Order: sequence, then structure tokens, then C-alpha cells
Amino acid sequence: VKVVQSGGGQVQAGGSLKLSCTTFGVTYVDYAMGWFRQAPGKERERVATIQTNIGTTYADSVKGRFTISKDYANHTLYLLMNSLEPEDTAMYYCAGDFRGISHCPDDYNFWGQGTQVTVSS
Repeated sequence: VKVVQSGGGQVQAGGSLKLSCTTFGVTYVDYAMGWFRQAPGKERERVATIQTNIGTTYADSVKGRFTISKDYANHTLYLLMNSLEPEDTAMYYCAGDFRGISHCPDDYNFWGQGTQVTVSS
């Protein structure tokens, strides 16, 4: 399984960015996927997760601002980030696992390469 991310970059506070990741080498279409982020000096944390029979979950810090979605036919996961804040600055990772949704990064089996999001004030 290979996960390839795209998107990210630098934006001013209040701006928007969209992240994407595509999973290759998987035929099963409905598995847990999530976005995680890690800021310098901090632990990796859940941002949002998605799975058909579970729905979506969001960290409290991004609720109402971020939207996770998935194109199941193309195994592509998205994260639309609106009203970005400097506190959202981090390396963002896409991850997946066949066992089901978890909020713990250690429970995810395959990961993208990460993409930097920087929000300036």
C-alpha cells in the first residue's frame, strides 16, 4: 500500500487550503482514513477521520473549520481547511487502516509522506 499526499503550503490567517491523498494498492474501498498533524515539539494528533459506517470525526480545535471527505472510487481523501489560524501550522499526514476508526495515530498502518501547512498571522 502506498499513500501519496499533495496540497499544503503557506497561507495567511483566515485563508484556506485543501489537502489530498491517494491510496494505491488497495482494492477494498471502505477502510478507516484520517488526517493527523504534528507541530514542532508536539505529539502527532488526530485532526479528522472518516469511514462509511462510522461517519466523520473532528478534533474540537478544527470543528466547523475543516471538512474531511473521500472519493471512494478513486481512493482519494481530502481535507478542506477554512479559517486557518497560526495554531494550525504543522506537518499534516494522511493515514489509513483496515481495522477501523481510531483517534490514536499508532493504530494506523499506512501513512502518507506528510505535507507542511504554515499559517502566518
